[in-house]
Amino acid sequence: MKKWGRRLAIFLAVVLLILLIGPFLIPVPPLEGTVPPQTLADENSQFTTLPYPGTDGLDIHYWDQGSGSRTFLLLHGFALNVYTWDETFDYFASQGRAVAYDRIPFGLSERPLPTNWQDQNPYSRQATVDIAIELLDELGIDQVIVVGNSAGGLLAMQLALEHPERVEGVILAAPAIFSGNGSPPLAQALASTPQMKRVGPLIARLIGQVEFSGNLTAEQLEQAAIGTRVNNWDKALWEFTAATNQLDLSDRFDQLTQPTLVITGDTDNFIPTEESIQLAGELPNAELAVLPDCGHLPQQECETLFLQAVEDWLAKLPGK
Repeated sequence: MKKWGRRLAIFLAVVLLILLIGPFLIPVPPLEGTVPPQTLADENSQFTTLPYPGTDGLDIHYWDQGSGSRTFLLLHGFALNVYTWDETFDYFASQGRAVAYDRIPFGLSERPLPTNWQDQNPYSRQATVDIAIELLDELGIDQVIVVGNSAGGLLAMQLALEHPERVEGVILAAPAIFSGNGSPPLAQALASTPQMKRVGPLIARLIGQVEFSGNLTAEQLEQAAIGTRVNNWDKALWEFTAATNQLDLSDRFDQLTQPTLVITGDTDNFIPTEESIQLAGELPNAELAVLPDCGHLPQQECETLFLQAVEDWLAKLPGK
């Protein structure tokens, strides 16, 4: 029995040693072929540097078109960018002013690393809200209808709850409210260890190779992956993953009193359709649109049905 116990102790010690030292022995080759984000900009691209405590500022890539009394702020989901609104952006711009931006560390916005900040992590939940408000201030926008897809839907709800005076309405497309909205506590703790910080960029590269589900064209897939052509995208994505905790807003649903439209596709294989239906039922002032044969990116997969639902909902809002 004593001999078995010693063998078990030796085995566990070896496993522990492998876990502690092994990640430092794994080679992490540098990315090849990446470029500064500005070199990938198109004719609609604009950049602004937003002040952020403990940094030299954060460079944000955005689109801004249209004019009028109503402004739409478009928020993309995880690992996506402004191009997810390419098919619908002109419509929103025709209804007033439309602004879409790349949330860090996605698209062509900056990818700050720990050496670039001193105080609050710019990838934290609160920082994400603060950056959105800072952008609105920078552009001279007082109030918006905020439109969010997937993880952008969660941010849209945060903005409406924390800054209700800035949000007149909310459109949530396949919102990641109940699931898919961040790393669980254990995963976060592991992601912050020196070992995982070492190999994290390799894991991020695997995440970056995953194709988005749905009926996207080759061009749309290429646009969705534009962020993986930017310098340090893998390191920044890992920092984002380590900082983005799960967030439960269910105890605040009754506070979201702005007119809200929840849109879901009936074939969404990422955020279950039933979750969006449940959300619409629990929010105090929400309408629901279920789009047939449509998946997780309704603004791209079935933009005609998506825009019809939006137009019908907008027609019921008080005019400006």
